[in-house]
Amino acid sequence: MKWFAGILFVFFVSKGFAQTEQDEYIKVITERSDKIIAELGILDSIAYYQARALVVNQYAAINAHHEAREAEIKKIKEKFAGQEALLDQTRAAYEAEEDARLRVLHAAFIKKLEDVLEPMQIEGVKNGMTYGVLPLTYRAFQEMIPTLKSEEKAWVLLWLTEARELAMDAPDSKGKHQIFGKYKGRINNYLSKRGYDLQKEGDAWKARREKEKTGAK
Repeated sequence: MKWFAGILFVFFVSKGFAQTEQDEYIKVITERSDKIIAELGILDSIAYYQARALVVNQYAAINAHHEAREAEIKKIKEKFAGQEALLDQTRAAYEAEEDARLRVLHAAFIKKLEDVLEPMQIEGVKNGMTYGVLPLTYRAFQEMIPTLKSEEKAWVLLWLTEARELAMDAPDSKGKHQIFGKYKGRINNYLSKRGYDLQKEGDAWKARREKEKTGAK
């Protein structure tokens, strides 16, 4: 019976560790959500905690989705090891299906936010969940190229907005920044085709900032 007691001990210790990790994760995403909601200027405490709960639940749902997704991809790789074409085909089909699930999850989240928050507050949630990359990058493009036309600014904002929606559902900060990086590349290509020398514009912007920093005239 000693071996049986040992197994039970390991089981309960492992279960204890899992619960501790889960509690810590909930604490982290609650604190993260609290920081996001605190920036929205919500005066109604009920609305505040409703909004925070929605963001916490969304973080948890996204995390669960990606953990299950990675586990399934691992199984697919093991099952079709040495069959590259079949592996790629099976994985692509699975990824497409999971991307669709993410879009449904995303849409449901936004709909729930709309029941609690104003449009500008929802913008704040989206920016908070993506580290404010959209407004920072949009402002940077305008500062780098002061001569951007209205149409060009509209395209830049459109692509950054699309990137933000996708980045909200990424599993971690690395994934979020990779998505924005992809769209920044698209924007750079667009602006280059419009005749802008991005290297020259970037150098000129750097010089302007250095001038402002030193107070030179």
